[in-house]
Amino acid sequence: MQNFDDIQALIKSDLEKTDQVLIDHLSSDVALINQMSNYIIGAGGKRLRPLLLLLCARATGYKGEYHHLMAAVIELIHTATLLHDDIVDESATRRGKNTANEVWGNAPSVLVGDFLYSRAFEMMVKPGSMDIMKILAKATNEIAQGEVLQLLNCQNSNLTKEEYYQVIERKTAVLFQAATQIGGVLSAVNAEEELALKNYGLHLGNAFQIIDDVLDYQSDAQTMGKEVGDDLAEGKTTLPMIYALENTSGAEKQILEDAINNADNSNISQVIDILNKVKAFDYTNSKAQESAQLAKQSLNLMPDSEYKDALILLCDLSLKRKY
Repeated sequence: MQNFDDIQALIKSDLEKTDQVLIDHLSSDVALINQMSNYIIGAGGKRLRPLLLLLCARATGYKGEYHHLMAAVIELIHTATLLHDDIVDESATRRGKNTANEVWGNAPSVLVGDFLYSRAFEMMVKPGSMDIMKILAKATNEIAQGEVLQLLNCQNSNLTKEEYYQVIERKTAVLFQAATQIGGVLSAVNAEEELALKNYGLHLGNAFQIIDDVLDYQSDAQTMGKEVGDDLAEGKTTLPMIYALENTSGAEKQILEDAINNADNSNISQVIDILNKVKAFDYTNSKAQESAQLAKQSLNLMPDSEYKDALILLCDLSLKRKY
């Protein structure tokens, strides 16, 4: 295996069955729900979180069928968070398409997001596992707290690295963690192995989000499917900016502070020049590499298999991605 397509090919059947579960469970007698749900789920994306659950279930020898259902649950929760995120951030595009709130407006998007959440909770009880329900209930609550923390931290040029990590762990890594942990719970692994899978998801989720925050400055609109500097326009202080603020002074620091405090990306080229000058992207990439390495180390307990190889490869691919 060398790339993401190879990983998808490894569990092609599982992914197809998961997609069918999504289709089957998104049906509603409310036409607008069907229309919006199909638009959102069909918008593309890597299906990374459900992929992680499927790989972890296979890596731990799971022989049942509930992994498809739970992978779909993870995807529904993720999609619901994206719907609500786009409203809060007033985003017009995602993955190169108009967001649901841009097409239908905020009110329908909020309500359909609620539908996806509630449908996910309706589905998650089917395996009859209290452990799984606890993991997902806690994860969705943590995600909500992370979103509120991020909102409170907007336009705050004094945000610390510790506060930044609090946000990304709750906002992003916790759902990675839930996906990988549930893969192990389905297989009834022992407590040590379950913790290892949980830690793998946490560290991979951190690496993924850190790289995401670099790409917001270094990628381009066509590749990302959204505008460069969107985080800055929303007043979000991410790790590259935190590092740069710690390593600048005078006029350069003032430019960065003004950009964050005023949620202004009109000087994005100048901001990026300053970030490059102080090697903020090098620093941030190194932190992502540290998290990816911790994720790999968490898999040491797992028996060798092509599924474990895929999980290790995902750590490397998370650092090299362009969107």
